[in-house]
Amino acid sequence: MSEPTIYRKELLKAVLENHAVTSVDVREIRFQPDQRTGRHLHPCPVFGYIAEGSAILEVEGEPPQHLPAGSAFHEPAGKVIARFDNASATAPLTFIAYYLLHGQQELIAMLPDAS
Repeated sequence: MSEPTIYRKELLKAVLENHAVTSVDVREIRFQPDQRTGRHLHPCPVFGYIAEGSAILEVEGEPPQHLPAGSAFHEPAGKVIARFDNASATAPLTFIAYYLLHGQQELIAMLPDAS
């Protein structure tokens, strides 16, 4: 009897230059409809997967990305994230975030709004 084929779909590929990872912190994060993160950065690379709903990710200086359910994303270490928002005014957003840590690090640093 033959074994069923395992399906593997590439979602995202990102190069991490000169970055040592000593631990990974995985979090399920939920946003209410229309909830916004605010301007921030991460001292470590963050990878994520949109489990439910949709998000808008905008790395400062780059065009916004619309991330529907099933999408993977990358927030580079040290780059300002202008927005990571729930794209829906009526539906919640759930995503899984993987923080690639080197030693003891904070997960996020909130920044003042750009004016």
